[in-house]
Amino acid sequence: MKSPWISGLRSVSLTVPDLAAAETFYTQTWGLTVADRSWGTIYFRGSGNDHHLLSLHEAAGTPQLRLVTLRARSATALDEIALAAVAAGGTVERRGAASDPAGGSVVVIRDPDGRRIEIVHGDAQRANDAPVPQDQPLRLAHAVLNSHAVEATRVFFEKALGFVLADRTRIMAFMNCDNDHHTIALGDTDNDALNHVAFLMPSIDAVMRGGGRLEDLGLPPQWGPGRHGPGDNAFNYFVDPFGIVIEYTAEIEQIDDTYQAGRPEDWTWPAGRIDQWGIGQMPTDHLKQAQRRVLFMPQLD
Repeated sequence: MKSPWISGLRSVSLTVPDLAAAETFYTQTWGLTVADRSWGTIYFRGSGNDHHLLSLHEAAGTPQLRLVTLRARSATALDEIALAAVAAGGTVERRGAASDPAGGSVVVIRDPDGRRIEIVHGDAQRANDAPVPQDQPLRLAHAVLNSHAVEATRVFFEKALGFVLADRTRIMAFMNCDNDHHTIALGDTDNDALNHVAFLMPSIDAVMRGGGRLEDLGLPPQWGPGRHGPGDNAFNYFVDPFGIVIEYTAEIEQIDDTYQAGRPEDWTWPAGRIDQWGIGQMPTDHLKQAQRRVLFMPQLD
């Protein structure tokens, strides 16, 4: 189950109203490291190969989602995606050199509902030759995007980016592009906001220790800890100081072409349970509201 064009999720780019406070939170609490900075922007890396996983741009008001950046398998994939996106009803917003310090070539597309997806090839990657810190995210695991029309959005991701459906539950479509069970998931909702961004941790212990670190600072889990059904990954969800939903996760299921996509009736839980373990806190109202607030920017500045 692999996209012919996309190998994975590289990074996400968001706005925040207070960049200095964001730097403090994402380095001292969440566990990332500053990779680069420019006027009004900071790029954060994990312990893996990606130059950065997260870029934050200072802008007043409620955070907005600027870009979701996927990595292309080849340079020719950028040309093929540009054609496929238009054929699928989307638009090509930009082509050319990347605008961030990782470099490379990009094509930026938008789906019919305004989701802006950047696909990059040839971006700089880091040597992964140091011991992995116990509690530092390795890379991004997935991004979940809400959709008021999940089936139409799913079709766009299939036609424009080569994703395939890994599993369908009552509230979510899990989209696969490589060995990770899902790289993008589509939340079945009445809005098109960012649902959350998941950071892959090196172990379940790291998921739990990271959660403890946030709890010590007065930011308790807003859902979890637990273990999902589709993807089989351990999870712990939080809302950052700016209202962005972020997740620590580990042990995402690895799948291949023999994997059979499940249907909603294959993913049901007993009453009062919403994950495999059933020991963690259910999603809070604070989490549910935060999952509706962060929308894609109408246009990049």
